[in-house]
Amino acid sequence: MSGIVEIAKRSGVSPATVSRALRGMHHVNERTRKKIVEAAQALDYPIRPDLLPRNKGTRTNTIGVIAPFLSRWYFSQALAGVEQALREAGMDLLLYNFAQVDARQRVFQQKNLVGKVDGLIVISLPPTEKEFEQILGLGIPVALLGVPDSRCSCVSIDDIQGAEVITQHLVGMGHTEIAIMVGQNTYAYNFEVANQRRQGFLNVLERNGIKFNPAYEISADFDSHTSELAMDEFLSRKKLPTAIFCECDEMAFGVIKSLRKKGLRIPEDMSVVGYDNHDFAEIIGLTTISQPVQFLGQLAASQIMAKIEKPASNTSQMRVPTSMIIRNSVKTLT
Repeated sequence: MSGIVEIAKRSGVSPATVSRALRGMHHVNERTRKKIVEAAQALDYPIRPDLLPRNKGTRTNTIGVIAPFLSRWYFSQALAGVEQALREAGMDLLLYNFAQVDARQRVFQQKNLVGKVDGLIVISLPPTEKEFEQILGLGIPVALLGVPDSRCSCVSIDDIQGAEVITQHLVGMGHTEIAIMVGQNTYAYNFEVANQRRQGFLNVLERNGIKFNPAYEISADFDSHTSELAMDEFLSRKKLPTAIFCECDEMAFGVIKSLRKKGLRIPEDMSVVGYDNHDFAEIIGLTTISQPVQFLGQLAASQIMAKIEKPASNTSQMRVPTSMIIRNSVKTLT
């Protein structure tokens, strides 16, 4: 992203004038300001929407939503909650989705957002510092769903605590040989959920004096297919755990399919727990941590709409509780 010096060179004025113009200060000639704004736009520099003549004093009645995936359950549920809240308020949703990593930077670019939306919701994707500068520089309300951050409104759950609750349930049922299937925390998306749920798992083992076996850590994506393949390989080992904690329910589905292919029963031969309370979790009797994903989406939309109506109001930091749903996928060993 080009800076003030580059804008000054392009528009033929001093950096100080550029700074005053882009801060909306009154003692700048409007013709000069227009030239500076045009130069800033050409260099993809964040500009307050009210400084753009074509958008001044108007609303788009649209909220932008940035989501890296649509096919995965969590993102589709969150998006459904956002859409419902906006629809009931008579507002539109503009979705920015990128399945490919190299499209991430284009989505966050100021020129793709300014003047098109009145607010922005980012679902479960921690923005980089550069991306934060870009979206906060838009001068519109921003809310993060699933990622806590004090610089803007956010709604999230305590992933560490949820993992602690479900792991303690396994320990309380007599399990000490417990595996964990972790989501791959790729640099491209920088998801924090995988590490947080793993940390909660390890916290409980340590508190109960259980030594973690690194050989019981299995990596996969947050989906059933890669989890099934990873579990297939894991089951080729001679020594197996009595239980496995999967960092999301979709991973648990893959694990269960792999176990059944091997002729193993759940929970008689191995106990399985998940996280999320996916729609199918009840059907297969999976014990899991329930998080109200659609409700989180509705709350994020409400945060944005409240901030649009009262821009001077404080940013809202919401932490929504989770709960454990006990079904029949865990065997009692004690």
